[in-house]
Amino acid sequence: MMSSEGNQSSISTFILLGFSEYPELRVPLFLFFLSIYTVTVVGNLGMIIIIKINPKLHTIMYFFLSHLSFVDFCYSTVVTPKLLENLVVEDRTISFSGCIMQFCFTCIFAVTETFMLAAMAYDRFVAVCNPLLYTITMSQTLCSLLVAGSYTWGVVCSLVLMYFLLELSYCESNIIHNFICDHSVIVSVSCSDPYISQMLCFAIAVFNETSSLMIILISYTLIFITVMKMPSASGRSKTFSTCASHLTAITIFHGTILFLYCVPNPKTSRLIVKVASVFYTVMIPMLNPLIYSLRNKDVKDTFGKLVPTKLLCHSLKFF
Repeated sequence: MMSSEGNQSSISTFILLGFSEYPELRVPLFLFFLSIYTVTVVGNLGMIIIIKINPKLHTIMYFFLSHLSFVDFCYSTVVTPKLLENLVVEDRTISFSGCIMQFCFTCIFAVTETFMLAAMAYDRFVAVCNPLLYTITMSQTLCSLLVAGSYTWGVVCSLVLMYFLLELSYCESNIIHNFICDHSVIVSVSCSDPYISQMLCFAIAVFNETSSLMIILISYTLIFITVMKMPSASGRSKTFSTCASHLTAITIFHGTILFLYCVPNPKTSRLIVKVASVFYTVMIPMLNPLIYSLRNKDVKDTFGKLVPTKLLCHSLKFF
């Protein structure tokens, strides 16, 4: 157990209560979350593979999308296996270091996804509003910097918040009323004053949400104005269609996070917090590849060619 002069922690484990209040639902919930995780892994890794093997998808938009799929895969993998484990075993403990590390990685991937979606909105803005300058503006160097910046800022936010969590003392209570070690539940079991850590987390969350949403709103406002000026109805429809998948992903992701932060009193709304947490940590990583693949002909065509080929190869092995 980590300790320092300002941090006299005496507990080494936390207990993740998760959904233990509903013992009759353990098996159905396990099967439900296992199904979701399977679809998440197959969907996101499949999306990365499809983008890599189809030359038509070697574009800036799919460069961002492949990283979004990677982030979603990692995000779900940090959370879901432990959730599944706690549904089938009686010992729901997690080590102090394990809890801190789970928070650290979920923070990295949540912040990275926030700004990855903003970068994708800017990409759509340039593609629609400045198509002639698209290849110059969205250079490979700029796109690599946007992706690297998203990951880097996620790591910075995570390390800063983790440092202040480690400065707190954890003495007696080690019960976490959730299935995930997020910032709010960790500080709730601290026996020292978490004010600085809470205010810092709030400031980072507000900055991240405000800045990313401003980029998204400005980008799509300008896209809407440009599209409405198009003389062709078919042109307008096609442009809106190319943006629809991204807008859907943005709405689900930011809508869930804003809803979670707007819960008036988490102590009296634990079930609501758990359901919202399930949605943004487990459901959204599954939905993103489905949203993008179902609306994209090139992705569906590549998948259609890939699956029969693989099935044929496996069938030939039996002869």
